[in-house]
Amino acid sequence: MRKVVFYIAASLDGYIALPDGSVDWLPAPPPGEDYGYADFLATVDATLQGRTTYEQVLTFGEWPYPTLTNYVFSRQLAQSPVPSVQLVADDPVQYVTALKQHPGGTIWLIGGSSLAAPLLAAGLVDELMLFVVPQVLGAGIPLWQPGLRLQPKTLLHTRTWPDGMVLLHYQL
Repeated sequence: MRKVVFYIAASLDGYIALPDGSVDWLPAPPPGEDYGYADFLATVDATLQGRTTYEQVLTFGEWPYPTLTNYVFSRQLAQSPVPSVQLVADDPVQYVTALKQHPGGTIWLIGGSSLAAPLLAAGLVDELMLFVVPQVLGAGIPLWQPGLRLQPKTLLHTRTWPDGMVLLHYQL
């Protein structure tokens, strides 16, 4: 069975974006550092994204995941200009339950929190890789939806970097 990994960055106070949805506050990695991104991405063959996250990624320029199968959950979008994107209007819990049964690599749950919440609540997320960015935003889009109860089973790994970035990697 494939695993779903929620790989995401959040501020010290638990926000994944500013109130307007921007992620301009995320720091650029120091030269020669990618915080393990390339190693993680090498295990991934599919992404899960909500519509808002997808639309945000489109503003970054060239589509960053052309070799992956990208599932974008939206009941509003009719088509995507990106060939590797499949729009999904189905219930995320049912869809991801079935997707995990198909052969393949890691499924990266990119976000956002509205998509992650039902998948976490249903126990469909196997690991959390949370990068804590040493900034306090004070307001924005929260990582955790109200009412979500998450109990990590095992701390798999931690790592810190000189710029203050911290990785917390949990099995759920």
